[in-house]
Amino acid sequence: MPEELPQLGIETLHQWSALSYPSLVKELCTLFIGPELIPKEVLNDLIDRAFSRFRHREVVHLSRLRNGLNVLELWHGATYAFKDLSLCCTAQFLQYFLEKKEKHITVVVGTSGDTGSAAIESVQGTKNIDIIVLLPKGHCTKIQELQMTTVLRENVHVFGVEGNSDELDEPIKAVFADVAFVKKHNLMSLNSINWARVLVQMAHHFFAYFRCAPSLDTCPLPPVEVVVPTGAAGNLAGKETPGSSSCPLGLALSWL
Repeated sequence: MPEELPQLGIETLHQWSALSYPSLVKELCTLFIGPELIPKEVLNDLIDRAFSRFRHREVVHLSRLRNGLNVLELWHGATYAFKDLSLCCTAQFLQYFLEKKEKHITVVVGTSGDTGSAAIESVQGTKNIDIIVLLPKGHCTKIQELQMTTVLRENVHVFGVEGNSDELDEPIKAVFADVAFVKKHNLMSLNSINWARVLVQMAHHFFAYFRCAPSLDTCPLPPVEVVVPTGAAGNLAGKETPGSSSCPLGLALSWL
């Protein structure tokens, strides 16, 4: 992990502007994951595997509408949620380290719907990971509930609980506050506060910018307005894209 955020020059941005979404993810991950952690060829293979189940050939697609409005489609993964993009990579990285260290972990996830589904899809069937998902009964959509409760894999365990997703976070926080218990049972979480998720989600903003910016030949680079429909702002994670100090990557952010 670098001590400082990488600085990207205009030459690098020009090179990246022609990359596919998976290739862009590989370049971004390489900035933060050195070969001593994951060799580059292995890292590239893990990312290819992560995106192999996406329905769209581009993985992420920019749909151009009228009057200069564009929609970045992040819903082509297994559960139709944007979290598929980051969690599928996170699970591949995690499985790599677990196999290398010959360890097994139990992942505990509290969900309002989309995180649980995406987490289950990312780790179902893996031998080194068991996943426990707590879903708030009556507070998820029917599709999300079915996505979580119909996965028949030995390593997937789903429980319905009383209360909303904020209320079920409390017992999960209490569990992880018990350090001895966590260490004894090798517990971890795949919820929103996860660096690997933030890392992969940086690619959304680079990808969208490169396809929306009229040109990369001006300095400063032209700004692009990004409107993010959001609940708990999870899909805003990773918006701090590193830019060159002399020619910063301009991203103006607004809200719905």
